Amino acid sequence: MQDLKPPFPTAVIFDWDNTLIDNWDGITEALNKVRALNGLDTWTVAEARLKSSRALRVSFPEWFGDKWEEMRDIFYEHFYKVQIQTLRVLPGAEELLIWLREKKVPLFVVSTKRSDLLRAEAEYLGWTPYFVCMMGSLAAPKDKPDRMPVDIALRKAKLLADNPSVWFIGDTHVDVESALRSGCTPILVGNIQQGHKLALKYAFSDCVALKTALKEWNRGHTME
Repeated sequence: MQDLKPPFPTAVIFDWDNTLIDNWDGITEALNKVRALNGLDTWTVAEARLKSSRALRVSFPEWFGDKWEEMRDIFYEHFYKVQIQTLRVLPGAEELLIWLREKKVPLFVVSTKRSDLLRAEAEYLGWTPYFVCMMGSLAAPKDKPDRMPVDIALRKAKLLADNPSVWFIGDTHVDVESALRSGCTPILVGNIQQGHKLALKYAFSDCVALKTALKEWNRGHTME
């Protein structure tokens, strides 16, 4: 188990997909539909996770050129159909949210998922009340890893970034980069090996392990 040594969080920013929830079956299905239409190889879920960490408004122009807006519309049309039925809460995610809220830590989401889709999923899960602000793609002029959505989200609670007691919890290098650009502490969940590759101090297998570490640290114990 990791020994947590950064300041106890005064605020926590979460990524969404593959951090708190898993909707990659639906995302992959919709991506493969537009990729197949353009004669491109289709992806497994693992490949889609690896290759689709950036916002759609960045990746689709690279993949589809002048047709990117048409492909965007086809992607969303298909994803709307499967979004809720493929939605799955990751182990320990809600328990972590509840525990942090009990500790009066303000919570935020900064995601590259489009804002309307993000809010629809949070509403379906009953999670909307957990968060001060949820920033999805297109909610700000720039998406993560730019720091802009982090700054906008934190201002909703009259907080500022450039503070190691603000944690950014995510599952990819994009989340780590976003945390570092905004002066927050990066915490990786779901991929410890990726954490080692990125030379991160704090990486956990899932939200269960992170909550356990936080609870132990909160009691003042040293964790091995």
